[in-house]
Amino acid sequence: MESLASIVLAAGKGTRMKSGLIKVLHHVAGVPMIAWPVTAAREAGSDPIVLVIGHQANAVQGIFRGAGDIRCAMQEEQLGTGHAVACALDALSGFRGTVLILCGDTPLLRSETVKMMLAFHRDNQATITVLTALMDDPYGYGRVVRDASGHVTRIVEQKDADPEEQEIREINSGIYCMDSDFLFNNIRGIGNDNAQGEYYLTDLLAIAVRKGLTCLAMPTADADEIMGVNDRVQLAEAGRILRRRINRDHMLNGVTIIDPEATYIDQGVTIGPDTTIHPGCHIGEGTVIGSGCVIENGVSISACRIGDDCHIKAASVLEGSELGEDVAVGPMAHLRPGTVLGDKVKIGNFVETKKIVMGKGSKASHLTYLGDAEIGRDVNIGCGTITCNYDGVNKHRTIIGDEVFIGSDVQLVAPVTVGRNSLVAAGTTVTVDVPPDSLALSRVPQVNKEGWRLKKR
Repeated sequence: MESLASIVLAAGKGTRMKSGLIKVLHHVAGVPMIAWPVTAAREAGSDPIVLVIGHQANAVQGIFRGAGDIRCAMQEEQLGTGHAVACALDALSGFRGTVLILCGDTPLLRSETVKMMLAFHRDNQATITVLTALMDDPYGYGRVVRDASGHVTRIVEQKDADPEEQEIREINSGIYCMDSDFLFNNIRGIGNDNAQGEYYLTDLLAIAVRKGLTCLAMPTADADEIMGVNDRVQLAEAGRILRRRINRDHMLNGVTIIDPEATYIDQGVTIGPDTTIHPGCHIGEGTVIGSGCVIENGVSISACRIGDDCHIKAASVLEGSELGEDVAVGPMAHLRPGTVLGDKVKIGNFVETKKIVMGKGSKASHLTYLGDAEIGRDVNIGCGTITCNYDGVNKHRTIIGDEVFIGSDVQLVAPVTVGRNSLVAAGTTVTVDVPPDSLALSRVPQVNKEGWRLKKR
């Protein structure tokens, strides 16, 4: 297959976003906007991929740090799309083949469409192919003008189009395939004799037409794919379309989503078959959920690994945690990063965990905080129990052995160890280690003063 390189234009600030963050760094369906066209180029077989960067360049580079197929080119001044592409030439020194030019603000472009465009370009031995779309209301877009044979003769902007041209429904996406030799030999010949004083990539097409070279256009089947994101309204719309695609893929793979329009699943989430997702759930990037699970209303999950047959009850929050099989969490529980729960563990309502390992069959059913702890198998943690893990300077660990029973309202003042098969009585404050098979009891003796209330009347 002919070599393919890509140029992704991502130097602009995006002033209409009205943000301190440049446009392409805003997240869409859980990932930065620029990651979407980069993924499309990568899945189409592109190597290398050159990012033309400018504003907040270090932040953009940081997203792809360590990716061997990514190169970066600086565009110090944003002087138009033609100038941006020219800035990428040094990064493509020595390359020969097809160059794909993408926009960093088009997160809806599918890799399948890019592959079709490349095949169309190569099969027809075109010098330039532009991706287009047919729109019922093309106002504001550049129109694609074709000759009788269907070849593209020019792209005319809305303000420059005559009445006949304004009736054209085929619009320019700003996405191109080009022969590398033509691109490298002609890109610097583009002028900036226009009202904005900028160098437009569409002028390169005019050069090719003058030279009698083949310029073609391929319309997309779905006009949404070429939608650029310029403001927060379009950002939300792009997110809605992507979530719809993501949810559809999960459902076709055997996941039940009760209300796809009210379910928010990020790109890159894996969910096993026969899992049911109820409305109002947010499932973030990096999460893996097994099969046969139930995720109830209003659950938020991010960067977690959840085994088969787990039940995450309503309004629970799970972050950076790992769950075995047949685990129950919630309702209204909070698993903070570093939580590792073994098979058949139960975490009940209003329980918070952080940096704990909890063995198979153990449970903390309600109103408990467990932090920086190692908890064995078949342990019962009573209501109101807390691990006192922070002394104001350092965090300390609590270790609880297998088959321990912790009564209600117990405070475990770390560092402390409770030995296997011990019982800690309700209301106890544990400040020293408890040997195995022991009873730990720490209470102020109860005093009953009979008749005391009668004297107060």
